[in-house]
Amino acid sequence: MNEVTLEHFSRIYQKDLTNFYLTKEQEQFTTLPADQLDRLTTEQFPVVILAEQKAVGFFVLEQSGRLKNYTPNESACLLASLSITKDQQGRGYAKQAMELLTEWVRKEFPACDEIVLSVNLKNDPAFRLYLSSGFEDTGRRVTGPVGEQRVMSLKLESQT
Repeated sequence: MNEVTLEHFSRIYQKDLTNFYLTKEQEQFTTLPADQLDRLTTEQFPVVILAEQKAVGFFVLEQSGRLKNYTPNESACLLASLSITKDQQGRGYAKQAMELLTEWVRKEFPACDEIVLSVNLKNDPAFRLYLSSGFEDTGRRVTGPVGEQRVMSLKLESQT
C-alpha cells in the first residue's frame, strides 16, 4: 500500500489539485480543491493528502466564526472540503488520512482539542468513513448547500 502523508498546502501541489476530478454526485457534497484555494481566508488551513509524494486528496482545517454553527467549543477545529480525486479513490487514501489526522492536528494545531465536521445525510460513504475513523454523530443537524447535515465530532485526548 502506498504511504500516505499529510502536508500543509504548498504551490508545488497546485497542478495536481487543479486537475482534481470528482463525479457530479460527489461534487454536490464537497468543494473542489482549486475552488477552495481560490477563496481561502486567513482562518483556513489547506491540507494536502499525499500518496508517494503525489497529491491525491485535500481538505481544509479552520478555526473561524463558523465553528459556533457546529460546537460551543472554541478550541475545536472544523474539517471541511475533504475529497480524493476520482482516479485515486478506492485505494484507502481517505481512511489512511483520517487515521493520521489526530496526531497531525496535535502537532500542527496544539491548541485544538476537538475536530468537528458536517456530512450530508445522503452522503453515506463519507459518513461511514468518519464513523470508522473515530468520529461520533453528535445528534446536531445543520442545513448545508444541498440539505441537512450531521455534525460529527472527534475529541482529541490530551497528551499530558
